[in-house]
Amino acid sequence: MTRTNDHGQPIGAPVAARFPRPRPPHVALDGRFGRLVPLREEHAPGLFAAFASDAAGTGWTYLPIEPWDTEEAAARWCRTAQGSADPQFYTVEDADGTASGFCSLLRIDPAVGSVEVGFIHFAPRLQRTALATEAMVLLMRHAFDTLGYRRYEWKCDALNAPSMCAAERLGFTYEGTFRQATIYKGRNRDTAWFSIIDTEWPALAARFDRWLSAENFDGEGRQKVRLSEV
Repeated sequence: MTRTNDHGQPIGAPVAARFPRPRPPHVALDGRFGRLVPLREEHAPGLFAAFASDAAGTGWTYLPIEPWDTEEAAARWCRTAQGSADPQFYTVEDADGTASGFCSLLRIDPAVGSVEVGFIHFAPRLQRTALATEAMVLLMRHAFDTLGYRRYEWKCDALNAPSMCAAERLGFTYEGTFRQATIYKGRNRDTAWFSIIDTEWPALAARFDRWLSAENFDGEGRQKVRLSEV
């Protein structure tokens, strides 16, 4: 039922939670298949080696930065990234502690409990793995369960089909495309917007728990049931 004010105008539902919410603490987030740790300069050699397997550089196309051509270039970028509060960067580590990619929380707005996940770059060995999915789930749980945020965003170049598909696979809802939203690398970007809101999170969290459970993976770490089938 739509609420109205004293003037008979429709207004939004009341928000009972207390704001502002906490800013995300930059801490390690542990999972079953690996972990997220605050990105530091010492991760540069491992990240540089991981991304080197993408010889054609296709993984850098939709990032706002150019590929690292040397380990020193990687170190310079990591030095800058480790000092950034927004975006807040994380390194994705395998179970053995090997760096395989990075991601971030950005557009952090504690006043209204909204945050975006983005600046995601996964090495080929991390892509399409359980850890790749788990890394995203760890950040969602951090935002919704630990911090009590009410909105979690995903944005990407509207021409980035793999990113669009990843958002939908993870349960994000497409909200529309902002035309000529920005310019990067000298070219136009129409930005596709996706979100998950707090009322949707419990069902999604249960779905992720079922998919990430030990019973869903064989001795070689292969999934028995796809996330889309859960």
